[in-house]
Amino acid sequence: MAEVVLSVRNLRVEIPLRRSVLCPVDGVSFDIPPGDILGVVGESGAGKSMTGNAVIGLLDRPAFIAGGEILLNGQRIDNLPREAMRRLRGKEIGMVFQDPLTSLNPLLQIGDQLRETILEHLPVSKKEAADRAVAALEEVGIPAAARRIDSYPHEFSGGMRQRVVIALALCAEPSLIIADEPTTALDVSVQAQIIALLKSLCRERGTAIMLITHDMGVIAETADRVAVMYAGRLAELGPVREVLTNPSHPYTNGLMGSTPLASKGKKRLNQIPGAMPRLDNLPTGCAFHPRCPQVKKRCAVEPGPDIESCGGRAACWFAGELSS
Repeated sequence: MAEVVLSVRNLRVEIPLRRSVLCPVDGVSFDIPPGDILGVVGESGAGKSMTGNAVIGLLDRPAFIAGGEILLNGQRIDNLPREAMRRLRGKEIGMVFQDPLTSLNPLLQIGDQLRETILEHLPVSKKEAADRAVAALEEVGIPAAARRIDSYPHEFSGGMRQRVVIALALCAEPSLIIADEPTTALDVSVQAQIIALLKSLCRERGTAIMLITHDMGVIAETADRVAVMYAGRLAELGPVREVLTNPSHPYTNGLMGSTPLASKGKKRLNQIPGAMPRLDNLPTGCAFHPRCPQVKKRCAVEPGPDIESCGGRAACWFAGELSS
């Protein structure tokens, strides 16, 4: 367990309603070792962000963790009291969200926010906290950091704000970063810079990163391993190159076929027919079977298998039998 920063085991999140219970995350398991980036990918509603929010203890009520375990550096954290979890966030777990303005206080200078976070989580003096704040901005590539540290968030471009958020997430030296769609709102050229930054910081610091995105291109460029989610469950899990070049689950194959590269020369992108099912109206059997081009009778009757029972790769009764 010491070899793993984050270990998620059979995680189940439930949302109780008046007459039913929804399950946006159902039996999800994965590990992230130091210095590795796990990409979590899937369509909207697949359960990606809900899984990340469960890890950092930010589930919106009435959602709650109904089963499984979450361990950070060998310590179970899913059952910690709220105040203990609050202290853990920032210190052991850093967060980078899609819109940097939601992570930054528009009324405070960047330096104030960095220094406050450092003083909250590290045993340093105010002078050392100020020096660390400047160093954090320099590390993420903010030019003239000593001068820009007194700027307000609105004085930075979108890409520079996202760099500031990454500095904020890293300044207390956490062992894990949860990055939820960190490049979605950015221009393509800026996306590439942020991806390169996350990769370099991950390698240099040995930080584990859980990268949540719907963009297969970002996964291909950034991640070491990829977890493909569908309707709250893991569809496929494995090394990114193996999964992307030789997908074993029909859903992963459909996602790869929907990329611009796979649709090259066509007027329209390829697409997976249908849509992600509603949590309150999941189909019988495998949740993907109504959209699956390889569907068989068994798929409509029996729930899809879990990753472990399928050899640790794809949660499909017929994994590896994809038609060309």
